[in-house]
Amino acid sequence: MRCPYCKSDNDRVIDSRASADGYAIRRRRVCSDCGRRYTTYERVETAPLRVVKKTGERLAFDRSKVLSGMVRACEKRPVTQEQLEAVTDRIERQCMEAFDKEVPSKVIGNLIMQELRMLDQVAYVRFASVYREFKDVSQFLEELKPMLEKRREGGHEAAEGTSG
Repeated sequence: MRCPYCKSDNDRVIDSRASADGYAIRRRRVCSDCGRRYTTYERVETAPLRVVKKTGERLAFDRSKVLSGMVRACEKRPVTQEQLEAVTDRIERQCMEAFDKEVPSKVIGNLIMQELRMLDQVAYVRFASVYREFKDVSQFLEELKPMLEKRREGGHEAAEGTSG
């Protein structure tokens, strides 16, 4: 394994354990040349899943694209890299379980939005604005309306609960 910092291939594994979901092995490594530590994941190789884009184009499923889209949406938000890795694992697993060979990109986008909605609402709206290609503020408001109503209902019920 090449060190991501100095590109040396002289490293050693200092810790190995199953990932939280049990579908990968997480290895902590230390580079013998520069001394920096990094993490790698070993996963079972499966038949490649292909993503069918809106245009009909077919590309190999790339979990790093899923992760990078969420990282951008979660920029300056209180969401850890570990949380995003776990979400990416869940999305990849759901796609692999539900689809044999091809998954529509729309399905992946919707799974990302579901996960982000539970994880961080600001990140959810950021992702939705790009994914759904909002053209104006009214589309933002339409997306926010269900979340705002839910928040009002929650606050309203809490206020009723204290009155009596």
